[in-house]
Amino acid sequence: MTVVAALVAGTAFVAPAPAARAAVPLQKVGAFGPNPGALNMYVYRPAGLPPAPAVVVALHGCTQSAQIYADNSGLTEFADRYGFLLVFPETTSANNGNRCFNFFEPGDNRRGQGEAASIRQMVAQAATDYGTDPARVYVTGLSAGGAMTSVMLAAYPDVFTAGAVVAGIAYDCADSVAGAYTCMNPGVDRTPSAWANSVEDAYPGYAGPRPRVAIWHGDRDTTVVPGNADELRDQWTAVHGLGQTPDRTATLGPNGTQREQYLAADGSVAVEVDRVPSIAHGTPVDPGTGPQQCGTTGTANFIRSICSSYWITGFFGLDGSAPQPGGLPAPDGLSTTGVTDTSVTLAWNDVSAAASYAVYRDGVRIATPTGSPFTDTGLSPGSTHTYAVAARDAAGAEGARSAETSATTTGAPARCWTADNYQQVRAGRATSDGAYAYAKGSHQNLGLYNTFTTHTLKESPAGYYVIADGTCP
Repeated sequence: MTVVAALVAGTAFVAPAPAARAAVPLQKVGAFGPNPGALNMYVYRPAGLPPAPAVVVALHGCTQSAQIYADNSGLTEFADRYGFLLVFPETTSANNGNRCFNFFEPGDNRRGQGEAASIRQMVAQAATDYGTDPARVYVTGLSAGGAMTSVMLAAYPDVFTAGAVVAGIAYDCADSVAGAYTCMNPGVDRTPSAWANSVEDAYPGYAGPRPRVAIWHGDRDTTVVPGNADELRDQWTAVHGLGQTPDRTATLGPNGTQREQYLAADGSVAVEVDRVPSIAHGTPVDPGTGPQQCGTTGTANFIRSICSSYWITGFFGLDGSAPQPGGLPAPDGLSTTGVTDTSVTLAWNDVSAAASYAVYRDGVRIATPTGSPFTDTGLSPGSTHTYAVAARDAAGAEGARSAETSATTTGAPARCWTADNYQQVRAGRATSDGAYAYAKGSHQNLGLYNTFTTHTLKESPAGYYVIADGTCP
């Protein structure tokens, strides 16, 4: 037990140390075929893995390891929920003194060479060992792992369906250590066509479909400056033959992440940029048990904000939301027809042959009504939500989602207060038994009754308080 003593009103209190979190069980694959990049391969296999599962390759950042990335990023939580395989490549200090993937080395960032070839071989080994679906192979990573994600998408467009670059840089920005630092900060500005040429040169003669790309970046990142998100956008929109003005925008979650989407001709999202406010360099996570929460903090470069792995999983279509080829078209005309303090009513134009519809609130499917209109209830007063609708056929397969619409409920929004437990009790928002403090109404345990333990409390309805650390608007 760790002793934490504090003196409040003449009383000393002792708090138990938090329970240690068990490490995610990874399996090391000792031999996976040719390994010119001298990498390690680890696999996370969720219980009840279905036949022909999707596979996500997850690339750690500098100074990290496969285990650290698995333990903190939140990806394994969604592998458990949705049933996909995770492959965690790992580099070593023998390859790079800071244990960074060598995204800037020509011997490692080209098709068929070095680390890139080793990662591609891991995908092949996963197919052999687990029967993974070759049409559903994805890659994501942080920082140097994000930059290596760019490498894999450019060098192996025939392997990867989509990727998500977190705090990374565009493909072929650098070919040396010095160049890599310049790309990271202050950044390198090239035209979209120049960036696209780099991708096309990575696999000369390739004429097949290009991967879809999501780009995540904190707006206070000084390690890999936010301008790199724009260069990545320029690169991949140009690769897809698109302009650099988003077709639609949205706000995600209570932290205000700004999403920009660039649509292909069929209405699918080819490129997406998610700009996370008020965070520095790292993977955005949101510890908790809610459906949109994931990950842990306490390890460098995992920052409490929004659960990026939740949204990345959705971008990959692994949450069941991806439209099937040849599926039903997106409903049009989605609009808000009524708003109260606690509800929003939506209407849309019917889709021929639709048996039902899937309604999404803030990216999460909340209902499957048989038609329009639909009323979403149980909302908080003064809260803003983004909605989309997809048509479903008789078998339940969803088509493309509609354009999004936003609505704000009437009434005053919930009020929030951040203070130490002593002040929360003095203000009447909490009670105390002399040792611990408890939120008034919900009776949630706030921890020790002292001036060192701080929480945010949300009042909704009046006189009823709940813990809202990191989630209160």
